[in-house]
Amino acid sequence: MAEIKDITKFHIFSSAYFASAVNRSQYVTDGKKEIAFIGRSNVGKSSLINSLTGRKKLAYVSREPGKTRTINYYAIQSRRIENEEEQRQDWYLVDLPGYGFAKTSQENKDSWSSFIDEYMKKSPGLIMIGLLLDLRHPGLPIDLKAFDWLKKAGIPIQIIATKGDKLSRNDLKKNLMQMKKLFPTVFHSSAENLAAMIVSAGKIGYQVELAPHDLAALVRAKFADIIVE
Repeated sequence: MAEIKDITKFHIFSSAYFASAVNRSQYVTDGKKEIAFIGRSNVGKSSLINSLTGRKKLAYVSREPGKTRTINYYAIQSRRIENEEEQRQDWYLVDLPGYGFAKTSQENKDSWSSFIDEYMKKSPGLIMIGLLLDLRHPGLPIDLKAFDWLKKAGIPIQIIATKGDKLSRNDLKKNLMQMKKLFPTVFHSSAENLAAMIVSAGKIGYQVELAPHDLAALVRAKFADIIVE
């Protein structure tokens, strides 16, 4: 587990595999919040879960695309110290099957779409979807289609770029700029009235607190009334 630099911010201290689901009857419905990761096959969802939790083998990392074919739940506990008292949160990280695996039959692709669509619409604890995108290939049609599809579900989306370590510094900068143009950051207009917003700074347990407009200027975001049609 990485060193925690600020114990007043929530950080993960415990993680474990909890359950898998292949249909709606197996969804976890104990009332805990869920954050789910989705993306193309082999984009790095399992690796991200292992990195966030500080465990090398919590989620299975395969060299074979399309290996994850179930919805996998990982029980997470996070905590912080405030006014000398410990506060805890119990929630789930959810690893969803990857999309776009070329060797998968059309029947399996249709089954996948129906399966994931039902999960997003019916899972009671789902509060956010993390869409993982390979930074080496920004703007792939299948990723743009997935983004549009996710927006219609009405669940907040966080874009997560992966594979950046495989790019040169110049290509990394260029592709990041392209990614930001394709997937602009939008904050709900109500966030303008907040005293501060807290965001991850890219390291486990390390967060940054900024005034809403300062954060918007930093990430080139805009405020808008977010409406899902």
